[in-house]
This record gives sequence, C-alpha cells and structure tokens, in this order.
Amino acid sequence: MLTLDQYNFAGKKALMRVDFNVPLDKNTFEVTDFTRLNAHIRSIKKIISDGGSLILMSHLGRPKGGYEEKYSLKHIISSLKNILGQEVQFSSDCISDEAVNMAKNLKSGEILLLENLRFYAEEEKGNIDFAKKLASLGDVYVNDAFGTAHRAHASTAVMAQFFDTRVCGYVMQAELDNAKKVLETAEKPFTAIMGGAKISDKILIIERLLDKVDNLIIGGGMSYTFFKAMGGEIGSSLVEEDKLDLAKTLIEKAKNKGVNLLLPEDSIIADAFNNDANRKEADNTHIPSGWMGLDIGKKAAENFSKVIESSKTVLWNGPMGVFEMPNFAQGTSAVAKAVVSATEKGGFSLIGGGDSAAAVNQLGFGDKVSYVSTGGGALLEYMEGKELPGVKALS
Repeated sequence: MLTLDQYNFAGKKALMRVDFNVPLDKNTFEVTDFTRLNAHIRSIKKIISDGGSLILMSHLGRPKGGYEEKYSLKHIISSLKNILGQEVQFSSDCISDEAVNMAKNLKSGEILLLENLRFYAEEEKGNIDFAKKLASLGDVYVNDAFGTAHRAHASTAVMAQFFDTRVCGYVMQAELDNAKKVLETAEKPFTAIMGGAKISDKILIIERLLDKVDNLIIGGGMSYTFFKAMGGEIGSSLVEEDKLDLAKTLIEKAKNKGVNLLLPEDSIIADAFNNDANRKEADNTHIPSGWMGLDIGKKAAENFSKVIESSKTVLWNGPMGVFEMPNFAQGTSAVAKAVVSATEKGGFSLIGGGDSAAAVNQLGFGDKVSYVSTGGGALLEYMEGKELPGVKALS
C-alpha cells in the first residue's frame, strides 16, 4: 500500500476522500467539533507543500437524496480556511460542469472542496458511472477517510479502480497501524473495556478479543444482560432477552480461555431515564423493580480502575453509562482517568471511536491517551477481522 510519504505530488492533482462529517450548530450551521477537520490537516499540507493541487470530497450527515441546506459542506468552509490558513474554493456540486471546470483550472497549491457526495444516491449505492465521473476530476486518488472505509461507496472504494496511483492518507495509515498494534503486538497485560448498550453490537469483537486479552471489562447497558443471564434481578434496566444464552456462553468461553472477565458489581440506579430522576446505588444482582442501572457504581469503578492502571495495553470501546447525563457520567469518567494513568505509566491506549472518543475528548483527555480513533464502525469491523472495502481498494 502506497503511503503519502512515499509519493511526491508535485504537478499532480490529488483527489482525496476525507471525513468531514462534522457536527453543526442547528441554528447557525457553524462547526461545533473540529476533531475530524483537524485530523486531515497533515495529509492536506503534505500534498500542498509538495506542489500538488487538491480536490477534497466528503459526505455530511444522511441526506434523503438531493440537496438539503443543513447538510451542505459550504458550512464548513470558513472553519477549514481558518485551520489551514489559506483559501478554499467550493463547488456547489460534485460532478457538474462547474466541478469539472474548477478542478481543471486548479493550480499548484490550491484547494477545492466539492459539495456533499451523498446529495447523489449513487454515492452510497457504489454506482460505477458516478465513481467514474468523480475520478475524472483528478490524477491521483488518496483515501484518508478511515471512518467510511467499511462502506463500499463510490468515493470510498469503487472509484479507486480508475487510478494508476492510489495513496493511503495519514489518518487512514494511523488508524490501521494503531489497530494492528493492539491486535498483533499488544504488550501484556492487555485489557479490553467494552461498554455501550448492546452485546449484539459487540459479539464479534468480544469473541475475537477473548483469544488476545488478559482482562475483559464489560460495562454500560450491556452488562445487565449478563446479570440477568446469571439469575440476577435487574429491575427495568436495559436487557436483550434474546441474548441471555449468548451471555452465558461468553462467560464460559472467558473462563476456558483463562481470561479475567470483569462485570460491574454495583450500579447507580434511577427511577426514570432522566438526569433529574431519583437515584441511589445498588448491587447489580438486586436492582429493585421500577429502577434501572444508568452508570457503574463506586465499587465497580474502583475494581475496573485497578485492573486498567496495571495494564500495558488498553483498548476501550463504549461508555460505562449514560455519560451524556452529568449525573450518570462518573463511571465513564473514572475509567477515562484510569486509562490516562495506564498511559502515563508507559502503557499503550487505543480509544475506539464513537461514544468513547466523544467522552475522552469531552473530559479533556484526548491528548493524554495514545490514540483516539475517529473511525467508530470501521474500527470495530476491522478488529472483528473483516476486510474493509476502502482499505482493500488501496492495495
């Protein structure tokens, strides 16, 4: 796979798929989180400093087919200009005559941003004609959008075939390198922390990790399915009734493989799914009727923290509770602090995208862990052992 450092873009027109799917303010349409914009700056600057010109393409949100004002990429231009410190041209369509002409007239060192690819249904369908039209805009294909690498869309996988030169961007490279580090060369003790609502979302990765980890910590909503499977009373906590047998099987598998499986022994429970609900602590096998677990309790947070802090490799995917509500964010915060502590002691920590990345950034710990992935679903699929279309297309 060709990397950015192995290629000189002088006199070339690079067509780069980025992930500018950023959150915008509902009223002003201003960018509210710059993480994804900042992530691509290094790749952009490398191409420009080589003397290449650059055409950026991305999706934003989930438009229903056709133009929607709230999903227009024009809203990110001023933020992008500020971060890059240079002009960014904009084409109000990605394959129109306007786009073709602007791309054709682009000079060395100039940047053009194309309008949202998903205003065309053909993008998500992986339509070959649409991919060919997009490909005609540049000489070299660069993919830096790891977050969409698990999708066989026109811009992420299909259009690569129309280029002799296909290059892996810095974000894509870093995501793959860090995932491989955890999966293939993890220093022991290796602890994986799995949170979030459902076991069903994480079955494949949990099964794969059982062959690799020393400790597997389960928190968040999915833990109550395990407690119910073991005969505990979980009140009205979240449960996947059809996954009780699976939970028992996973407990058994961990035991047979010598993996230390840690479940939270207590919870902060509430009488409603609401930040202002009445709340108290409870043992996870005795949650009263009408009450639900919304965060791990103090004992669980202490036990988890001890194991995490003594680990040499930590993979974290999914929060420990409903961290969006301040009264139920303590567990996630405690785990984040423990991951930071393990990192400061020389350990390697990978935060696996999505909600865990949001939590770590929200707590201000983003630069205190080894790597924060921007590729939620793509990272999970890669770690499950699946071949990602966007990665395959670069090889």
